[in-house]
Amino acid sequence: MKLGIDGRELQTGARTGIGRYLREVLRALDRKKWDCVVYGDRSTSLPEDLAHLPVKRLAAPWTSWWDQITLPASLRRDEVTVFFSPYYKCPLRTPCPTVITIHDLLFIGYPGTHRPIYDRAMTGLATLYSRRAASIIADSHYSKHRIVTRLRVNPGKVHVIPVTLGSEFRPTAPDDTTLRRYGIDAPYLLCVGNFKPHKNLPRLLQAYAALPPALRGRYRLVLAGGDAAHRPELDRLALSLGIASHVRFPGLIDDRDLPMLYSACSLFVLPSLEEGFGLPALEAMACGTAVVASNRASLPEVVGAAAVLCDPTDKESMTSAMRRVLEDPSLQDHLGSKGLERARHFTPDHAAERVIQVIEQAASWEHRRKAS
Repeated sequence: MKLGIDGRELQTGARTGIGRYLREVLRALDRKKWDCVVYGDRSTSLPEDLAHLPVKRLAAPWTSWWDQITLPASLRRDEVTVFFSPYYKCPLRTPCPTVITIHDLLFIGYPGTHRPIYDRAMTGLATLYSRRAASIIADSHYSKHRIVTRLRVNPGKVHVIPVTLGSEFRPTAPDDTTLRRYGIDAPYLLCVGNFKPHKNLPRLLQAYAALPPALRGRYRLVLAGGDAAHRPELDRLALSLGIASHVRFPGLIDDRDLPMLYSACSLFVLPSLEEGFGLPALEAMACGTAVVASNRASLPEVVGAAAVLCDPTDKESMTSAMRRVLEDPSLQDHLGSKGLERARHFTPDHAAERVIQVIEQAASWEHRRKAS
């Protein structure tokens, strides 16, 4: 069996949830000594521990050409048995079965937008990709429900496999030198991710501003992420709320430093309106950190009873949840312990192994079809 993999999300300096997901799947495949080839472009770069895997960098004038012309031709030449995509898209015509991953449907009907023509077109494309795929992997039952209802997919075709939690996420001793390098001074509240509207950061700023002055004076709010396009709006809001001096924007955090930043914070907050999974909340719990999370989308499913939930549309609910944890050290400790226990259900081996099982199943179906 020969596996082809779309590896374009693996790029030097780029740290995305899909890239981290793909790295853990590749590591599991490598441990099993699978015969696989990673297809990428000139920006593709494998991490050091996977640098020995074969990479084919395919040239194409634009993305759709790479997807639908260049890649299928390479799959045919390389006699690939099954193809795995970490995205919602795949070639519509391939010489082998395809397994795709739909993390969420934020590319359709993005919250707060009105783009009916675009959304209809993307829904049509996603439906085509889903019908072409032998199997679909979803990060959560919430995402599966959205995929089945929005794309009209057979539920039996969609496999719920939670995102892999990297083994590096564990309680880590604070490092003041590293914190200072990012302009962070403890104690602090932390939120990690991009600054797009569905992350709901303006309400987080408003909820933080509504904390009692003594708590704001003690705890800084750290918004970690390299989203330059959306940061000016947050800067202006923090200034208008009178909390600019209490808010830190350290930019992108190096993967090596993330476990320490999670471990050193007093409280992690993820107030998203929409998430296909919500990996940062799980990463924080794996580091023994108390978590406040939104009660929307997939987040209750991911954090279980190991976090305090709040209504992300109600800043008073968010303020109350943060205050409740910050004013009760015993609750912080309890949530930290519950989070560690919860995170043990999301080990890299367990999740990646299930992805491999779906890939093997798709390949075996095709083998039986050709043999019949």
